[in-house]
Amino acid sequence: MFSKILVAYDGSELSKKALEHAKRLAAAAAEIEVLHVYYVPVLIVGEAVLTTPHLQKNYYEHEMAVDEEIKRLISDLPSAKSIIKQGQPAKTILEHARENENDLIVIGSRGLTAIDELFLGSTSHNVVQHAAIPVLVVK
Repeated sequence: MFSKILVAYDGSELSKKALEHAKRLAAAAAEIEVLHVYYVPVLIVGEAVLTTPHLQKNYYEHEMAVDEEIKRLISDLPSAKSIIKQGQPAKTILEHARENENDLIVIGSRGLTAIDELFLGSTSHNVVQHAAIPVLVVK
């Protein structure tokens, strides 16, 4: 049914559940891409953009740990791959799906932090509203 499935993964329990659903959907016929998008917060003052090397290092170390977790979770799927990108999550997920011709996006209904939803809006809601392909939201 689907040949190229994109799974949005942030390490939350619902993203793990979404990955399990995608693995069942894929069976042996579909390719799975597991995309982890991270966003390093910055402070904008006038025309200057500020962040600290310490903050960037912490994010980098966390992202490498998430990548290792993804690789462990998909080790039984020879056609699956882990991808990490930096950017605004919903926008990056949608761009990746379009650029890589995915035919399904699988995403958890809630991510790791409710604070992000408060300020940025729900990533899954944004993806559902703007995706040009089917989106499976896992609860």
